[in-house]
Amino acid sequence: MKSWNDRLNTPGINGVKPTPRTMGDVIEGQPMLVPTPRQVDDFIRSIPEGVEMDVRALRTALAIEHGAEVTCPVTTGYHLRTVAEAAKEDLERGMALSDVAPFWRVLDAKTPTTRKLSFGAEFVAAQRKREGLKP
Repeated sequence: MKSWNDRLNTPGINGVKPTPRTMGDVIEGQPMLVPTPRQVDDFIRSIPEGVEMDVRALRTALAIEHGAEVTCPVTTGYHLRTVAEAAKEDLERGMALSDVAPFWRVLDAKTPTTRKLSFGAEFVAAQRKREGLKP
């Protein structure tokens, strides 16, 4: 079974393509970015300490950065979990907190992805508190 870091670093097929169907805030036919896990990780690493961004804002910013109107919500959700789980693996291997992707700047206690994390929401809450972000 692949580790979360293996999943993070597996080259994926990404790009901008028409949205296949309307779902949530994504309308059929809009130019949609399908990001790789690494693109999501890199973007999260660019968020400064003490600054939070919700998932919708992250998707909007990623879309703009890559010349699309929207970012795939499903793919983004999968990749957010991959980024968080890979960061936790790195911490468990002894990497410094400052060297991992600060996923807690995007995920909070209410984000659905947080409930899926193997290590629970306590770590996310502790990091958000440390940076002065709302729980």
